Amino acid sequence: MVDRHGHFALREAERGTTALRRILIFTHTGRQEAITAALETCALLNSAGAIPVMRRKDQAAMAEAIGAAVPSVQVLGEDCQIEDVDLGVVLGGDGSVLRAAELVRASPMPLVGVNLGHVGFLAEAERSELASTVQALVNETYTVEERMTIEVKVWLDNVCLAETWALNEAAVEKANRERMVEVVIEVDGRPISTFGCDGVVMATPTGSTAYSFSAGGPVVWPDVAALIMVPISAHALFAKPLVISPDSIMAVEMLTRTDAGAVLWCDGRRTIELPPGARVEVTRSDRPVYMARLHTTPFSERLVNKFELPITGWRGPAKEESRRPATTALPVIGPGLQSVDPHYRDEPGLPMVGKPESQG
Repeated sequence: MVDRHGHFALREAERGTTALRRILIFTHTGRQEAITAALETCALLNSAGAIPVMRRKDQAAMAEAIGAAVPSVQVLGEDCQIEDVDLGVVLGGDGSVLRAAELVRASPMPLVGVNLGHVGFLAEAERSELASTVQALVNETYTVEERMTIEVKVWLDNVCLAETWALNEAAVEKANRERMVEVVIEVDGRPISTFGCDGVVMATPTGSTAYSFSAGGPVVWPDVAALIMVPISAHALFAKPLVISPDSIMAVEMLTRTDAGAVLWCDGRRTIELPPGARVEVTRSDRPVYMARLHTTPFSERLVNKFELPITGWRGPAKEESRRPATTALPVIGPGLQSVDPHYRDEPGLPMVGKPESQG
């Protein structure tokens, strides 16, 4: 985790200690619930002595929805610049957080999500906690953690067709429902396997609970430095999820023995068609996304809560003050125990039997 003050100490000094905090509000202006939450957030920020900031098109969409101007809101790019904003609050689901990350990735501004969707794994708070969340943001009682992102490049005949990034995943998918794509998966310049499949997901630890999870990939704790590769519905004996070094290069090559088309999706937002022979390379990016944390809840507990996992019967570790040594020493190997060898050295044809230690 990175302390929030470490990122913004210089900017605070430049602006002065009496400067009001600016909070950028992202919301889904096509949903009434999100508009209501955004208006409430603006009112809470104003009451707490902070300045709500919105993009011009979001402010205009909200004004049209409510039939009146949104009061006491600064417009990003007109009244202030993104460098003047301290933090972004995202009102919506994980898709809204991904959209916001796309907009602020060039700056070190952290984001905090308030869940208005279903699972909302990227969200830090729920709609019912909006008032306390705003107060925590104004009082700066939060920490910031870095979330790994990936750089994605598409090549064809040694020409780079596209270059983009992702916070969750880069997913190669078949373009036509009725036809599989033929691919070779590769790590660090060495082929791993070739097969027909519906696609391949290349994800970050943050994305391990998103598309990668649905495709059967492992859940990876966010602070683990790793990359993940997960085949989707592969017709192969070996098509297991792979957890790879963060310094490795993952690649998926589209084979040319069929003309089946494919498409690359990054975070479900940025897309490019992949012709036969195309190659998608994924590496760790040196530009992370910053997420504000209001709670110190362990990731394991968040996992249980978000997926409503059954934990009935769990007793947990003994408390340190309750632990005590055994009253008698327990032997590691006691008399009469036998080790098991596949066979005696001088009788290799015998089946596996128990061999007394005294005959060693």
